[in-house]
Amino acid sequence: MGGIDSRAWKLTIQWLMDPTIQQIARQVIETEATAVRAMAAAVDDHFSRAVNLILQCPASLLVTGIGKAGHIARKLSATFSSTGTPSHFLSPADSVHGDLGSLRSGDVVLILSYSGESDEILRMLNIVKKLGNPIIAITASRGSGLGKFADVTLATGQVEEACPLGLAPSASTTAMLALGDALALTVMKLRKFSAEDFALFHPAGQLGRKLIRVGEAMTFRAGENLAVASDELTVGQVLHQVSQIKRRSGAVVLTNAAGKISGIFTDGDLRRLIITDDDAGLHRPVRQVMKSDPKRIGQDALASAAMALMRQYRIDELPVVDHEDRPVGLIDVQDLVVLKMLDVDDADLAG
Repeated sequence: MGGIDSRAWKLTIQWLMDPTIQQIARQVIETEATAVRAMAAAVDDHFSRAVNLILQCPASLLVTGIGKAGHIARKLSATFSSTGTPSHFLSPADSVHGDLGSLRSGDVVLILSYSGESDEILRMLNIVKKLGNPIIAITASRGSGLGKFADVTLATGQVEEACPLGLAPSASTTAMLALGDALALTVMKLRKFSAEDFALFHPAGQLGRKLIRVGEAMTFRAGENLAVASDELTVGQVLHQVSQIKRRSGAVVLTNAAGKISGIFTDGDLRRLIITDDDAGLHRPVRQVMKSDPKRIGQDALASAAMALMRQYRIDELPVVDHEDRPVGLIDVQDLVVLKMLDVDDADLAG
């Protein structure tokens, strides 16, 4: 119980440093990379037909596969769903026990099977053919049972497995994943699926949060709780005017006679002014002490762009303006913290 046996420890270190381990791992990665590169040749007229079938599908895309190919099928179904193509996964084993009832008229079926000869796949294929739904296959050969009877077959060709025994599905499933991703993302591109659409389908994820617009993310808005004052006032008059706002940010946005943004005056500016001028500073014109021509951002810009500006210039508040440079709001560093776009440690950007 006193500690690790020294000989066992030396053997463990030797095992960890064994170059053979690294050679095996690199060979696996190189074999899978070769398989993925080979998929470029599978992008042919059959691929184009498959894309058009999915684009013209009036219902949804049912994706299926058994074993390791089934795991790839689940992932591809999720990718299609999140990029504008309604999709769901169906297990071939469950399909022949009643679950094929989820297949509707108009659905397109995408079947993944490297061998194209699995019993569960062929039994399901037989039923789907009777129902008349279009079938797209991703399989090794167009001469397989699946390849011959699918309406469109994307053939991967023979793939050397990365498994040292040549048995465990590895490079073949990676190849199917790459070809399936190519199919899904080509459809996405042709649908003109936008960043806004992506954000709609990913509201809770980090990717979706970064696609939120500034106008959606900001909590300080003109006419509600945005501290705005004329740059013709004194510091004291500005403070008195914005004191009526119950919850405000740590900054006041200043505007010129035309109502356009001319500056920003922060709590930090006020502290420095009082330290320098004591109470006399309150009688100074705010335009003498404000930050003129401050950094600002449009309300239609991405919140991630606001985050980049705040990090670059080490600022906590960023005025938001319309197309005429009139203030419509202010995005605060805390708004980004709430969106989990910044860590709490980043919350005091100005230091």
